[in-house]
Amino acid sequence: MASSLDQLKLYTVVVADTGDINAIGQYKPTDATTNPSLLYAAAQQPQYSALVEEALAYAKSQSSNLDEQVTEAIDKLYVIFGAKILSIVPGRVSTEVDARLSFDKEASIAKARKFIDLYEKAGIGKERVLVKLASTWEGIQAAKTLEEKYGIHCNLTLLFSFAQAVACAEAGVTLISPFVGRIFDWYVKSTGQKSYAPQEDPGVKSVAKIYNYYKKFGYKTIVMGASFRNTDQITALAGCDNLTISPKLLEQLQSSKEQVTRQLSVEGAQTCDLEKISLTEPDFRREHNEDQMGVEKLSDGIRKFAADTRKLEELIRSKLQ
Repeated sequence: MASSLDQLKLYTVVVADTGDINAIGQYKPTDATTNPSLLYAAAQQPQYSALVEEALAYAKSQSSNLDEQVTEAIDKLYVIFGAKILSIVPGRVSTEVDARLSFDKEASIAKARKFIDLYEKAGIGKERVLVKLASTWEGIQAAKTLEEKYGIHCNLTLLFSFAQAVACAEAGVTLISPFVGRIFDWYVKSTGQKSYAPQEDPGVKSVAKIYNYYKKFGYKTIVMGASFRNTDQITALAGCDNLTISPKLLEQLQSSKEQVTRQLSVEGAQTCDLEKISLTEPDFRREHNEDQMGVEKLSDGIRKFAADTRKLEELIRSKLQ
């Protein structure tokens, strides 16, 4: 009997949710994704000290101003880690724009273009990179411009509400990352209900609805479930386009022989009773605002990613001084 992980790979593209290059090599995912939290953790590990030193040297060559050096070092570090990851995975790596730019469309576009320029100078084409942006209205519109004007593929992250998903589809973004586990966390805290049957899990239901909507109405945007708390949430979404999974849960799936059956399919999506909608900016803001969970988790996620970026900045600054 094949492992649960190998069975899952029959239906879904498996993505490693980690900045740990060794873990990525172990589980052989198709793609990998990083964020400031993961990069901060990886940058403190001794085995990656040479990569950090490379980023510091680059930053010093670009500017004599310490603040500018910190920014240059972090941008370069993302690309150095991304390039290493791409030497292992056959697909793409996601690289995240500073969460503090989540409400600034033009600054987000500029940062995304800088990442792609750094990758291209490292010999990596933009077709192998997904630029991650928060699913604010400004982030979604930045992605629309990046996709249409510059051919830069985008991964819209911190996605919790159906309004965010619809706006991303209408913007024609390459991929979205709805956060299963963080939705689950909110409902546990808000309702006091500590556990759910896999198909009744609020995070699972949210991703299944988005998947069915996209497939029913022919949107090309890839749905990549993210932020899992257990393997039941993962296997309940077998058949989703992509699933990004932490090394801990990849190990559990690798060690398990439990049968994995397809739960989501294009054929099944055609039978759902969802109706097509279109959202202007006022529509988006109103509909998203009606989703208390979505509002709270988006703002919380931006704050947490911003906090981890500041930690990474402090770490890099201490090494530059």
